[in-house]
Amino acid sequence: MSDAGFPQRVEFYRARLQASLEQALPPATHHPARLHEAMRYACDGGKRLRALLVYAAGETLDLAPHRLDAAACAVELIHAYSLVHDDLPAMDDDDLRRGRATVHKAYDEATAILVGDALQTLAFAVLARDRDAGLDAAQRLAMVNTLAEASGSCGMVGGQAIDLQSEGRQLTLPELETLHIHKTGALIRTCLRLACAAAPALPDAQAAALDRYGKCIGLAFQIQDDVLDIEGSSADLGKTAGKDSASLKSTYPAVMGLPAAKQRAAELFDEARQVLDVFGARADALRWLANHIQGRNH
Repeated sequence: MSDAGFPQRVEFYRARLQASLEQALPPATHHPARLHEAMRYACDGGKRLRALLVYAAGETLDLAPHRLDAAACAVELIHAYSLVHDDLPAMDDDDLRRGRATVHKAYDEATAILVGDALQTLAFAVLARDRDAGLDAAQRLAMVNTLAEASGSCGMVGGQAIDLQSEGRQLTLPELETLHIHKTGALIRTCLRLACAAAPALPDAQAAALDRYGKCIGLAFQIQDDVLDIEGSSADLGKTAGKDSASLKSTYPAVMGLPAAKQRAAELFDEARQVLDVFGARADALRWLANHIQGRNH
């Protein structure tokens, strides 16, 4: 599929994701109604970048979209849960997310904790019970394991723990990269790995290329977030701008300087595009996403 067509398919993929979320999430009127309403609130909005990465990787591997609907849904549920918990007063203590009140502000802290718990477990149920994708049990199990590893103590949750333990001190660049490879990068990287799990007999070189793409995009995305925290506005970001600086958090601009941080992100985006050469034009969707992410302002 050509690069020119992918922007038109973005809304198609977002619609598929929304349909999957609608099917997976309990109705807001279903008992306990307040919890289910808050779960839907937490999943509403956002760029859907992680789901788009799953689908774009699927195009690269010539996979039909229905084979990846559950994976795209599951990774977005994990992402939504992580945002709800990260925003809590005990964590990053944020009042604004996606341009509106965070879940603990719109509801209450106890409900927000339960929302995160419920979304996390629902993600694995979605992968485990999917029977429409034509994937065998071993492939579904590999997806569950991949998402669990990326989400747990050696992935996203571990990165958040390192972040909390690092408050009040300046990290070195290797320490900062370790933090964000886990906190932000692990889930982005697993979007590519989930697609690989759905592809039968995938050559090792192609799997390695997609994994490297995911690692580069994940780290570049975080550096870009740190830059936008300085240069962006709360209106553009949909969250409180300048909060990292005000909290004296270690960020790439703080450790490297703003120009060097921008240069490092640009190098990572370039590397992400270069590793796709093994796929030729089949990877145009992933190239478009790299360009799109690099040009974002929120």
